[in-house]
Parts: sequence; structure tokens; C-alpha cells
Amino acid sequence: MPRSRAAGTDASLTPDLLSVDNSALRPLAERMRPASLDEMVGQRRLLAPESALRRAVESGHAHSMILWGPPGCGKTTFALLLAQYTDAEFRAISAVLSGLPEVRKVLAEAAQRFAEGRRTVLFVDEVHRFNKTQQDAFLPHIERGTILFVGATTENPSFELNSALLSRCRVHVMDAVSADDIAIALRRALDDADRGLGGQHLKVTDEALLQIAGAADGDVRRGLTLLEIAAELALGEEGEITPATLVQVLADRTRRFDKGGEQFYDQISALHKSVRSSNPDAALYWFARMMDGGCDPAYLARRLTRMATEDIGLADPRAQQMAIDAWDTYDRLGSPEGDLALAQLVIYLASTAKSNAAYTAWNAARRDVREHGTQEVPMHLRNAPTKLMKELGYAKGYQYDHDAADGIALEQTGFPDAMGEQVYYRPVERGMEIKLKEKIDRIRAARIVAQKKAR
Repeated sequence: MPRSRAAGTDASLTPDLLSVDNSALRPLAERMRPASLDEMVGQRRLLAPESALRRAVESGHAHSMILWGPPGCGKTTFALLLAQYTDAEFRAISAVLSGLPEVRKVLAEAAQRFAEGRRTVLFVDEVHRFNKTQQDAFLPHIERGTILFVGATTENPSFELNSALLSRCRVHVMDAVSADDIAIALRRALDDADRGLGGQHLKVTDEALLQIAGAADGDVRRGLTLLEIAAELALGEEGEITPATLVQVLADRTRRFDKGGEQFYDQISALHKSVRSSNPDAALYWFARMMDGGCDPAYLARRLTRMATEDIGLADPRAQQMAIDAWDTYDRLGSPEGDLALAQLVIYLASTAKSNAAYTAWNAARRDVREHGTQEVPMHLRNAPTKLMKELGYAKGYQYDHDAADGIALEQTGFPDAMGEQVYYRPVERGMEIKLKEKIDRIRAARIVAQKKAR
């Protein structure tokens, strides 16, 4: 360890810590960050050679923007390259770590830099975590061109960012990077002797690289991190990343899953729509995805019960009871034993007959209640427990259905007089509703005839 000047060391021999090349200490993912747009992998749609965004960046005339995409797809890298191509100063803040005072300080520095003739690319990571006041602080600087604003978010900007900020920025959607593209980045890291692992002369098959790339789950940074760990283990195995090495590296891998964000709602939507579409295989896949990602099984049980009532309904009334039974089974057994009960429910709901007739009828009835207001109950339908009520005409003219022919008093209406008879429930010709439809259609037709005669 070098001695200090106070201990008599010659200052000329003391290393300047700020000038020491510490690149080797940085993680592989940071060292291999693309130095040009051509080195970026996975964003062919957005950064194709003739795309509007690429032409704007390469010409140095880029605009303020929001980059929306999953972790590790290249949002930070793109912002760094934007500063490089536009010959601008790069500044980055995180909405998780920064407050309004720091935002104002960075903006003031950018304004001073702008006055001196140099622009600033201000990269705001996790921008959706800023509140409205913090987001508004950027607006005048974006308008004046003081900063080239680049906000990065993993959440849907239309839900998480205020309209004023969105109106001043273009939203660019960045895709999760495919396993094949991540494998390209991994191979580049293995071959690069300056920034990557080329000096280690590691032996690794293309199949092994694809395994690592698949485990990265669309995240280039994660793939490079896994490769770096595998490389460290391989040094003790004669420089080869073997299947045994991969078992150790990939043993605890997990898939991307945001329990409260856009991806969460996209997946539950996919599950629900697969059930509705009578596709048990797709429904089971999405159910497995959500369980694998750590979704609360109780939440899934509740949503599956909703599917049983909304999309299956009276086409198969057993579905609702099966949903309750599966939920109860999971509550009793927990995971992993109870998972199978929910999986069986998913398969059954997707496989059985479907009808939203009850759901549609319920919504129609609620709509009429709102639109027609508080209608009086017809006198013949009112309860008459006292002598006064009977004298006032309560229950007068009521026909006891069990005493009528076929057990139905067809002549009397069940609706307020001002509304007349309405039709809400329209059974479909699927499942058990086929029989219900036949019966209800017959009764409705007979009621129309009987009520016309009674007038």
C-alpha cells in the first residue's frame, strides 16, 4: 500500500487515483455497452437504417422523447449514444433517488451550459416515479430546447406520465431483446479482448450461449452478467463453460414479472381472453407464466371465479361452483399442492361452453335503473301485510302463479307501469342455456299474447 506524503513518500511516485484505469473493475455489462447504434442489438424496428428516429439521431437533430420498454432493452445505452451523436453533455438522474431540489440543480446547470452554446441530454430513469409537480419542472426547459429530454420507463406512459409532458415528447416503444440477439451480444463479449472476455480464451458452444441468452429473458444486461459469472466459474474448469457450469449459473433464474405494472395486467388479460376463446392450452400457459412470476394465487383464484360468472355463466352453472371449490382447495393446501386445483379450473373454464348472457343482462338492467330513475312498484306486486295497505289497493289484482295454468300468471307484468315489459336476458344456444332459451322464449311469446288479450 503506498505511503502518504506526510510519511515522506516522494510525491512523484504516488499514483493519481483519478487517473488510474479502473475499466477492468467495471461489470462486463457496463464495459460492453454499445459504442455505436450499429452495436445495439434487438431494436431493428426502431433503429433500422432508414427509420425516422435513426436518421434524426445520426443527423444530430433528435427530439425529446420517452423510451418505453422492459429492463435491459437498451434505454440507457440509447440515451448515451444520443448524447454522443448530438455532441451534447450527458446527465442522468433517477426518479427513485432524486428529489425536486436535485432536478432543479441539474436543470440550472443545463441552462448555463445552453447559454454557453452546448446542449444537454438529460436522461431520467424510471421517470414514471416522479409526481406531477416533478414532471412539470422539465416542461419549460424542453420547450426552450435547454435540454434534450430522454425519459425511460417500464410502465405505460399514457397511464403514468402527465399529458403536458407527453405532449412535448415522442414516445418510442422498445422491445424485449430476443434470445438470438442476446446471443450475438454474448459472442461479441467473448471475442472482444479490450472490453470483454477475449483475453480469457474461453471455450463455449453456441448452444450454451443460447441457454444463457434464454435465461436472460429479454434483458441484455442480465445475459452479460450471467456470462460473466459463468466465465469466473470456467476459469477453474480449464477455461470451458460446460453444462455443469450452466447448471450452477442458471439454477435460480427467474422470469420478468412486474406484480403491479403493465406486464402484470397484460398477462392477466391474456389469461382471461384465452379462457374466453376456449383455448385451454394458451390459458394454461398464461396461468403458468403468472404463477412462475410470483403472482398471488388468491388473486388468480378471484379472477378465475370472475371468468366463471362473466364468460361462462348459465351455459355451465357448474363452473362457478368449481371455481369456489378450487379456491377453497388452494386455501387448504397452499403451494405447490394447491396449484394443481387452480390449473384444473383453468382447463375446465377454457374447455366448457361459454355465455355472457347473464353478464350482459345484468348490465342492461343496471342501465335501465339509472336511466328510468325511481319507478313506482305496481300495486299488484306490492306487499300488503296490514288492513290499511289492503284498503289502499296494495296487492290488488295479484295472481298467485302456482294457481295459474302451467304455474305462470302470464297476464300480469313484472315491471313498473311506465316501463312495460323489457328483455335483458337473451340465452345463447350453447351448453345448458339451450334448454333455458327454449323455455324462456316460449314463456315470453305466451306472455305477449296473454297481455294483449288482457288490455
